[in-house]
Amino acid sequence: MVVDFGNGAIGPLQRYVDLLEIDAVLLSHLHADHCVDLYSYSIARAFSPAGQQPPIPVYGPAGTAQRIGLIHGIAGDEELTKRFTFETLEPGRMIIGPLEVHLAHVNHPVETFGFRFTHSGRTIAYTGDTGLTEAVPGLAAGADVFLSEAAFLEGPDLPPDMHLTAREAAVYANRADAGRLILTHLRPWNDPDIARQEASSAFGGILDIATAGQVIDLGNALALDAGTGRAGNDSPDA
Repeated sequence: MVVDFGNGAIGPLQRYVDLLEIDAVLLSHLHADHCVDLYSYSIARAFSPAGQQPPIPVYGPAGTAQRIGLIHGIAGDEELTKRFTFETLEPGRMIIGPLEVHLAHVNHPVETFGFRFTHSGRTIAYTGDTGLTEAVPGLAAGADVFLSEAAFLEGPDLPPDMHLTAREAAVYANRADAGRLILTHLRPWNDPDIARQEASSAFGGILDIATAGQVIDLGNALALDAGTGRAGNDSPDA
């Protein structure tokens, strides 16, 4: 399963998984940086050397099929429904394959979901894109890994209901008693070391910054560098 399929995602994804082995896609919301590569993936499934692939489920907010179809053109793309079965997300609980998934609306300019995934007693929580949202600590409660967006650094006049600061993400992680906090969705012009410092002021547990190719071993919640197998630095002040 793939969670979110933003612009540029389909290339790096192929380093880790055969595209035809993906059995479901889950979209937090329909902003382009979280969904646009789903159309490229539809082409891969339709024109694979192995032949057209059977449809797989895509779970997303209402209007997902129409939104992705507009990438093809203003008339949309009716072929998408031959490549995917579109399932509309709603807050609550659902089962996707072996995963128990809890969903809640979060604060963002379009309908957006945060997720809690549980399998074999292990849990990962993911905020999607969100501003301050009281549902987030509940989704992350006791999670082994809490993957939280942290697009903003602390500062004046930050727009509400859009993104979290690194410190706000850490406050939620602390309230949730999460085992490990991983900050993601950092803006390229923000210094990740400053984000780490701001987060460490509100969360004393294991703290990390998401990196390309990062692998999380839920057996011990240690981050491993893909390709090297080396454990990441677990110091919250590093």
